[in-house]
Amino acid sequence: MNPYVPILVMIGIAGVLAVAGIFVSSILGPKRYNAAKLDRYESGIQPTPGAVGGGRIPIKYYLVAMTFIIFDIEVVFLYPWAVAHGQLGAFGLVAIMTFIALITIPFVYEWRRGGFDWD
Repeated sequence: MNPYVPILVMIGIAGVLAVAGIFVSSILGPKRYNAAKLDRYESGIQPTPGAVGGGRIPIKYYLVAMTFIIFDIEVVFLYPWAVAHGQLGAFGLVAIMTFIALITIPFVYEWRRGGFDWD
């Protein structure tokens, strides 16, 4: 038997469960809509009309997203190094120190811009 068959079966089952869940929830779910359910949701803040002629967009939400991306990427790249650091030797140490130095730059940038201040 091909070793990929169990993986394909699991992907198939996951797809069937996802489609079935959406289908069943559309049939069994409540159909009562009101203004609160149809209103746009933007991080708990009620949307306001845009400024005439455009205007500045606050970057607070982008800083939160950037924080998530920075830490997510850092953790994802640190896992393989943590597993194989013994075989990489000095080259691996230099590479990971360079990576940590480069990832510190956006961290410091966001810190100085106030991305970690939760008002």
